[in-house]
Amino acid sequence: MNWNAAVLTVSDRSFRGERPDEGGPLISAMLKNAGYEVLRTAVVPDEQEEIARMLREWADAGDVRLILTTGGTGFSPRDVTPEATLSVCDRPTPGIPEAMRCASMAVTPRAMLSRAAAGIRSGTLIVNLPGSPKAAKENLESVLPTLDHGLQMLSGEQADCAKLKD
Repeated sequence: MNWNAAVLTVSDRSFRGERPDEGGPLISAMLKNAGYEVLRTAVVPDEQEEIARMLREWADAGDVRLILTTGGTGFSPRDVTPEATLSVCDRPTPGIPEAMRCASMAVTPRAMLSRAAAGIRSGTLIVNLPGSPKAAKENLESVLPTLDHGLQMLSGEQADCAKLKD
């Protein structure tokens, strides 16, 4: 099944044009290679209400089933993407960030410092990825094969939970 997606980069420096957005285009390319159609991309500053507004707007529009964010998941006082995400979600999906942290721990013990969150709003799955392009790629690779199944269940399609996809 092909799904529509959106990618939101959260970065003060990229928003101000001081640094190119490398994570957003990388994530978009990974999604496209996996058969997703990326309908929207944007860069916003590390401002909780701005992040939340964009997530609400995109999820409530009803044309994307997956929103991936990159950035704002660390310990810095300006890292507020998880708070913004959870503030707009109707239901949390803690297994997704748990799986990403688990996979990342094989690469670096610093993975335990990720505060990434995930949840569901209006039939749309929202998942936070790290801001580092390398870490975002590694995290997305660890969950991307399973997201299709989750989106099938979320959309009400028949999904065989006992059968793993090859």
